[in-house]
Amino acid sequence: MKKLILVRHAKSDWPEETEDFDRPLADKGLEDAINMSRFLKTNNISIDYLVSSPAVRALNTCEIFNQTYNTSITTNEKLYNPLERNFESVIYDLDDRHDSVAFFSHNNGISNFANSMSENIFHFPTCGVAGFEIDCNSWSEFDGARKKLLFFYEPGKI
Repeated sequence: MKKLILVRHAKSDWPEETEDFDRPLADKGLEDAINMSRFLKTNNISIDYLVSSPAVRALNTCEIFNQTYNTSITTNEKLYNPLERNFESVIYDLDDRHDSVAFFSHNNGISNFANSMSENIFHFPTCGVAGFEIDCNSWSEFDGARKKLLFFYEPGKI
């Protein structure tokens, strides 16, 4: 059994003359990422590997989560402005030693991908987190595996 946790980057700022890729987190985003990572850890949600979009706002969110989880981080450009198939491609590249993996990415891709695995229709707010149980022993079995939504948390509602 595998667990996939999807995290939309925390609230970002958009200073003048800053490219989309380089947008930093806003103060509220920093606070939400700290609170959400601590909430997950306190509620015994394990994460043993983190994969982030390389965009500054997503990677900063990931790094804040890693202050709580203290595990390995990697970046994958496929998680920046992703399509559904981008997520699947990253999943198929995962090492099977990792049983609970968190992806840090962007809308609309992260909402679309989550909705493709669940009958619940939802839109990720910034720093929203959804957890799925994937009924497989290898990430290579993802496509045909049964997927079950375990939780969906939003900042301000935890």
